[in-house]
Amino acid sequence: MAKKDVVDKFKSLKRVGESKAELLYESGFDSFDKLKKASIEDLTKVKGINENIAIDIKDQLMKIKKSTQVKKHPKPEEKVEKKTETIKEEKEEIKTKEKKEKDQEIDEKEDVYRVKKKPVISIEQKEKLSIRKQIKKRTPEFLREEWFRYKKITRTWRRPDGITSKMRINLKYRPNKVRVGFRGPKEVRGLHPSGFKEVAIQNVHDLKDIDPKTQAVRIGSTVGTKKRIDIEKKAEELNIRILNI
Repeated sequence: MAKKDVVDKFKSLKRVGESKAELLYESGFDSFDKLKKASIEDLTKVKGINENIAIDIKDQLMKIKKSTQVKKHPKPEEKVEKKTETIKEEKEEIKTKEKKEKDQEIDEKEDVYRVKKKPVISIEQKEKLSIRKQIKKRTPEFLREEWFRYKKITRTWRRPDGITSKMRINLKYRPNKVRVGFRGPKEVRGLHPSGFKEVAIQNVHDLKDIDPKTQAVRIGSTVGTKKRIDIEKKAEELNIRILNI
């Protein structure tokens, strides 16, 4: 049969226009019989035909097949029921396949959670870190003197001075000042909450002097994405933890 005749036959089906009919012909369905034999999965491979359209086409083809078969050789109802069951099975198979593909894509996209690297520290240091955490919880927020009074005064802490400063001489209801009593244990002073010594770096070469057991790295804010990617790759090779990923 000529291409025009086949395309016109395909166009007689609902939800199949001229462009879709031509695409079906180009993808190997050069006759109406081949289209009838095709499964839903085969039809979905054709560009512009999704699962719903494929099911509609298949249903229409089945109806056409039934009407021709009734005219020639009428068949019992059992065989018709079997065909409907096969279509249902095909639909279910496609759905299960799609679910599996989606699950695989999600697994590929989502990074599997890895436990963050921990430092090699003594038991005493671990205890001191937990003590420091408790101290931090009960430590008040230190605010600058009279920050609430004027807009130009920021909240950031500054030591109060001046003869008339009531905060300096600790009068009753004045806010807390920074004092020695609020400080954490000396052994873990300056350490990151994880227990690592924090080291600022700007490029890949700075990683050479890092001890991965006790030191962790923080990439500078001015470092570009290209350099950052190189640093991350090198840090993975050397088993160095990056704190700002």
